[in-house]
Amino acid sequence: MKSVISIGNQDFVSIRKNHCFYIDKTDFIREWWDKQDSVTLITRPRRFGKTLNMSMTEYFFSVNHADCKRYFEGLSIWEEERFRKLQGTYPVISISFADVKATTYESARRAIIRKLVKLYSTFEFVRSSEVLNEKDHAYFDSVEENMSDDAAAVAVNYMSDYLSRYYKKKVIILLDEYDTPLQEAYIHGYWKSLTGFIRSLFNSTFKTNPYMERGLLIGITRVSKESIFSDLNNLEVVTTTSEKYSSSFGFTKEEVFHVLETSGLSATGMMDFLLEKEKIFIIHGRLQNIWIQENMEPTGQTPAEMH
Repeated sequence: MKSVISIGNQDFVSIRKNHCFYIDKTDFIREWWDKQDSVTLITRPRRFGKTLNMSMTEYFFSVNHADCKRYFEGLSIWEEERFRKLQGTYPVISISFADVKATTYESARRAIIRKLVKLYSTFEFVRSSEVLNEKDHAYFDSVEENMSDDAAAVAVNYMSDYLSRYYKKKVIILLDEYDTPLQEAYIHGYWKSLTGFIRSLFNSTFKTNPYMERGLLIGITRVSKESIFSDLNNLEVVTTTSEKYSSSFGFTKEEVFHVLETSGLSATGMMDFLLEKEKIFIIHGRLQNIWIQENMEPTGQTPAEMH
């Protein structure tokens, strides 16, 4: 029985649970963990499986998903015992900026703060534990939509502290589509206002955060260090021209031809069909040579080298 291709499904467990079509990308977990970079920023074009890989990473590491071992069985990451023991053992803070698409700075700011409020709501059980004191309770309760910029900037840092005390282990922080609000800010003319807010948030979250084990940011564009990453000298940037993680996003030539072969399809016929439908312009060499029609821009270009 052929696997169903679940179009638009970006949830790792949903795909595995329902036996949907999936190309094993769990080697990304191995490579990322073994590199031991403190904070990693990875950029790839749209439709390259970025969110699915983030979902996979969260399910693998998060202590809240310790019961998801069965979904990794049979995949590459499960071949080594050290990774089997690692699954479901870390507190994980996972945030997505995918839907932060605002036409004004105030709207964008409110949308991001709502993310922080939701984060604190998710970990409400920590507040009632014995690891927090009265001052911690006071800050915890202050995380609401009308909180100040200063309070918002340290929200993820403080939650990292709370979780590390609760689980007695440093946290892993995942931020998906970190650049979506920045792209909107550039388009709608509030770039300088938002970058000031984001810079403070990112500095506290990823730079001056002693409670963070690893940080991972993923997006489409690489935003210049002069804007929001000026204080993050611990940031490892991985673009489409980098060798790191080159096979972890999108499909390699070998993977495509393997799927065609196991599906009983003609590789030549399939390629002719794709080219005829203009879904793919170029299948040539490395990822930076791939253009996606939807975006009409080469990968690695940055709306925000913009400033």
